[in-house]
Amino acid sequence: MERDNKSTDATTEFLLLGFSELLCLRVLLFLILLVVHLVTLAGNVMIFMAVVMEPSRSPMLFFLCQLSVIEFCYTLVIVPKALLGLIVVDGITISFVGCAAQMHLFVALGGAECFLLAAMSYDRYVAICQPLHYVAVMTEGFCLRLAVACCLGGFVVALGLTVAVFCLPFCHSHRINHFFCDVPAVLHLACTQNYTPELPLLAACVLLLLLPFLLILTSYVCIAAALLHVTSSVGRGKAFSTCILHLSITLLHYGCATFTYIRPKSSYSPAQDKMVSLVYTNITPLLYPFIYSLKNKEIRGVLRKMLRRKKVAQLNWDTIRTVICVW
Repeated sequence: MERDNKSTDATTEFLLLGFSELLCLRVLLFLILLVVHLVTLAGNVMIFMAVVMEPSRSPMLFFLCQLSVIEFCYTLVIVPKALLGLIVVDGITISFVGCAAQMHLFVALGGAECFLLAAMSYDRYVAICQPLHYVAVMTEGFCLRLAVACCLGGFVVALGLTVAVFCLPFCHSHRINHFFCDVPAVLHLACTQNYTPELPLLAACVLLLLLPFLLILTSYVCIAAALLHVTSSVGRGKAFSTCILHLSITLLHYGCATFTYIRPKSSYSPAQDKMVSLVYTNITPLLYPFIYSLKNKEIRGVLRKMLRRKKVAQLNWDTIRTVICVW
């Protein structure tokens, strides 16, 4: 009877334990995460506005703008609930539907980012290996179709994974030892003894992680082969500098995702997973805007233009206000 009651509770709501074990550090962690969250949102909004205000956007700027939007939504799906969990001592409840929705959005946005990184690697491949055809290939319409395909691919795969996970019976407990409804944490509650529940996660990892990574790897193998034929060290360095931004983001994203999801259920460690998730849901999105602004000349130029426009607009407003006051 007790087992049936747990199963019934689990299908109506879950309890996110969050960082309930860190009683002494909750306030400090809350303040740190709040500052990181606000800085991340501000950085992505700034990059988005800068690119949108730029009349002539290159394909890389277009993809970086979409990446900023994805990161903005990504942090909004996870961080507010995590901050609330730090305030409530005994954990926070989340409904069955709410948990499924959070998991779906999290996986969908993360998957869209994986596909987008593959699209960005193709952009670098065409720019370096086929520079004469770059304008004809990477047209505005083609980039827009790539962006839509990345988002649709992520959402479709995430929908299949979420449905497969939440069709499982949850009879072990309704307490999720995590600060959001992550896939391994929810799968750990499933009352099955075989490896069947891990198959949807394995299929999602193949589609969202392995397939885009192979495309990225293929693109950079071709780029490396092309750079071997460049005799000028200046030209080779310039070509490599256009790829360093994308490589940095790819290593950050795939490093954390691979460690978290490509492993068996038996090796699941709640404490370890929470710390890794804390990094890739907070620290990694915080680093992205800084990488954009420090490593990408186009972004730096666009940001300088936006600041100049802001100064000119402020100067015009001050002049108008002075004239009104004198009048």
